[in-house]
Amino acid sequence: MAANPRWQQGQAQAVGFDGPLIEFDDATFDPWRVQTVRHHLCAHPLLQLPALAGLGERLEARGSIRTHDGSATAGTPFGEAPALHPNRKGAAGTLADVAKANAWMSLLNVQVDPTYRELVGTVLDSIQGQVERHDPGMSHRSGWIFVTSPNAVTPFHFDKEHNFILQVHGRKRIYVWDPDDTVVASEHARDRFHHHHDRHLLQWREEFRARAHVFDVGPGEGAYMPSTAPHLVENGDGPSVTASFTYYTRSTRRDALLHKAHSILREAGVPPPPVGRHPWFDAMTHAGISASVGVRRIATTLAGRPELSRRARFALVPQ
Repeated sequence: MAANPRWQQGQAQAVGFDGPLIEFDDATFDPWRVQTVRHHLCAHPLLQLPALAGLGERLEARGSIRTHDGSATAGTPFGEAPALHPNRKGAAGTLADVAKANAWMSLLNVQVDPTYRELVGTVLDSIQGQVERHDPGMSHRSGWIFVTSPNAVTPFHFDKEHNFILQVHGRKRIYVWDPDDTVVASEHARDRFHHHHDRHLLQWREEFRARAHVFDVGPGEGAYMPSTAPHLVENGDGPSVTASFTYYTRSTRRDALLHKAHSILREAGVPPPPVGRHPWFDAMTHAGISASVGVRRIATTLAGRPELSRRARFALVPQ
């Protein structure tokens, strides 16, 4: 595909395009509700397969790829898919001929690569003002690029960040469930996920499809999914490239702390009410756990260990 003249520099800096790189309805945007979006990234040079092949090799060298073969299903445990359905081709073999690789590959935390960090920054800078009118405190920005063979599946799971998922090449069907749908993902599942990063209480059932927001997306289309919105992605009949741009905000940090506190209460034998059910309880819980976290940060600093800022512009990934 020929390069779009808006991207003449071949880097993340947009040239000759003044609008947001992701478009959504600002009047109706709700950071905790799923919605459709559009974008202007399909012809960006960094999102074409030759550039992604180079990125894949660099990230594989630092262990920053996740991949499995095409036999994974919706119900495959997300964290275990690479071990249960190994793709032995590696980044180079998969990206050399993704149409025939029978594989799913995620290039993780692409912001660790200086060139792709610029891309992540430019894309999210272009919408930061719109997002922060509704949801202040954008931080810990990350990028994730998915290169997928025909008919491969991203198993059912959820994540902690807010996420703009954008289709660049090919077609996909994206199922997204509301972050407060406790039939699909219980409060206990979310509590444990925020406390232990454990998804085992999130269990797939085929009847969940009827409860989902369904997006059949092609190039230039996508979706917004809030923190802990369960999702499942099924690739179309051709190869696909998809990019996700994620971040945290004040509200995601508060939500995560409340769920973590509720997990601690559950483990102590005290079943808490759902997050958001009783604002006074949430306020007291948040104040208490925030104070505890503050004490730990002070202890970390006094011990001479580095403390990562909650307001870091990009997510930092250990070497």
